[in-house]
Amino acid sequence: MIIAYNAAIVLKVAVLIDMLKKIFFLSTLLVLAYGLWLSADFNQIAAGVAIFLFGMLSLEQGFQGFAGGTLEKILRYSTDKLWKSLGFGIVTTTLMQSSSLVTVITISFLSVGILDLAAGIGIIFGANLGTTTGAWLIAGLGLKVKIAAYAMPMLIFGVLLIFQKHKSLKAIGSILAGLGFLFLGIHYMKEGFEAFRHTIDLADYAIAGTKGLFIFTLIGIAATVVMQSSHATMVLIITALSVQQITYDNALALAIGSNVGTTITAIIGSLSANVQGKRLAAAHLLFNIITATIALLMLSQFMQGVDVIAVAVHIAEDDYTLKLAIFHTLFNLVGVVLMLPFVNKMVLMLERVLKGEWVNVDKPRYLSTAAMAFPDTVVLAVHQETIRLYKHASHIILKTIGLSGRSVFSDKELTQLLQEYPNISPYNVDAAYERNVKGIYSAIIAFISQADFTWEMQQSGSLYWLRAANRHIVEAIKDTKHLQKNLLRLARSNNNYIQDEYRKIRYQIAELLRELEAFRLQYASEEQDIALLSFDVFKVKIKEQDQYMNAEIDRLIREHKITPEAGTSLINDSAYMYAIKKHLLDMAETVFILQAEKNSAAQREMALSDEELGDVLQAGN
Repeated sequence: MIIAYNAAIVLKVAVLIDMLKKIFFLSTLLVLAYGLWLSADFNQIAAGVAIFLFGMLSLEQGFQGFAGGTLEKILRYSTDKLWKSLGFGIVTTTLMQSSSLVTVITISFLSVGILDLAAGIGIIFGANLGTTTGAWLIAGLGLKVKIAAYAMPMLIFGVLLIFQKHKSLKAIGSILAGLGFLFLGIHYMKEGFEAFRHTIDLADYAIAGTKGLFIFTLIGIAATVVMQSSHATMVLIITALSVQQITYDNALALAIGSNVGTTITAIIGSLSANVQGKRLAAAHLLFNIITATIALLMLSQFMQGVDVIAVAVHIAEDDYTLKLAIFHTLFNLVGVVLMLPFVNKMVLMLERVLKGEWVNVDKPRYLSTAAMAFPDTVVLAVHQETIRLYKHASHIILKTIGLSGRSVFSDKELTQLLQEYPNISPYNVDAAYERNVKGIYSAIIAFISQADFTWEMQQSGSLYWLRAANRHIVEAIKDTKHLQKNLLRLARSNNNYIQDEYRKIRYQIAELLRELEAFRLQYASEEQDIALLSFDVFKVKIKEQDQYMNAEIDRLIREHKITPEAGTSLINDSAYMYAIKKHLLDMAETVFILQAEKNSAAQREMALSDEELGDVLQAGN
């Protein structure tokens, strides 16, 4: 019922946003049609906006071409502290000139659990500051230099590189072409506004006072929602201001509105994300609304501050485009300074307001459309979900042999633990599988199937191994179910020899799970890489244990200490135990190892196969 209610809310929000987008889109078409009919000069402005937006799209695609590990790895290791998250947001947005791309990356990594909410909020704060550099570039460079001359070489070399087969060259080409289109778009908008003055002077429609402040703020919000780019809105504002098509006061209000409107990217992106993504979008909206409110209420104080800074850095009194850039940076900076100390309280508040779903049947936590944004986040989402699946599986296996994770993963001796819990209670493996495993396993397989990667990519190989790891987890549970039948019946046998053998089975399974838990914790702490070749030691060990147990069962039958029927059951159950342990080890080779691209393939080549393990054991004997 709770799930259905939450799903209904999300659906209604999605429908509402989609409806608003359609209304804004139709309104934009009507305004464009009217403008094109009104004046041929308006064509130049509209073309400039279109070229600029296309340039931003090309620029984002170019940076996404390098998203096969570099950007994501930097993000993962540079957000452990709030100030680092803030710095990451500033630097990446300044370089890429796209807060939208940074927002998408942040939501993707937040959805797969690599980032916590506080780090995500820090990045969003930084992205707000980073996006103000765009205003400086446009006002300080774009309007002072004939940048159309620089655009042409970028377009020429960019397009040539785009047609190359190498992924990195294509990405560089997209970035160069994107920059060229950005410069060209700014040039056309500036020229268009200058020519448009002879047809209509938009400054005649300026609205002074509080009324104008709110109206132009709403216009700024609407324009940014339609274009989904605060950069594009700021370019329009600055180019219009540079030719006096809008007043300085109205331009400030438009800039405030663009800051609020840019949150639409996070809101749309969060609809396909988990609850963490929705919390981040809410934090983004909350921050920008608070910042905009402060800017509106204290506009006169901000304007005085801008004048003081302008004098200090020798900016002309009538250079309103640079003053707008100062204002844009100043009110965002004030917002960050005021809100940054309250990030942890914001996190607690959002966690209380936006609660996760409560479910009877366990569902995937990290698999979402947002995680599909980049190849690395797909792999990380599947990896995180596989670890969850393994934890459920280890719980089921331990409960089946009459133990618990809390006791086995403690410091107690396993021999003492088995003495404290000699009896095995019936445990419904099928129900546990349906409740905690089946849904997640099915979702993982479906999620991997949706990943549209070429097989030349490293991520495709990682997904192949992760799919196999999940299959090993499920097979281990199935073998546990087969083992359970005789465990419940024969572990309480009056024959002490039979009891001892089944106690060994329980001991060996618990021992391996304890060792694997140590590997899991070591992997989670990222203290050091776990060598893939070290698993060969465990493979040899479980093979030796299997051979020894079978030899021991043969001896007990030969000496008439157990019946041949009981011995047959023990041999079968020993085979199930070996299969469980082998599946778990095969899983751990993939899941609990930091598989660096440089050594993963080589180590897998060097790892011993089953036939080679047999040769090792034979040589040892």
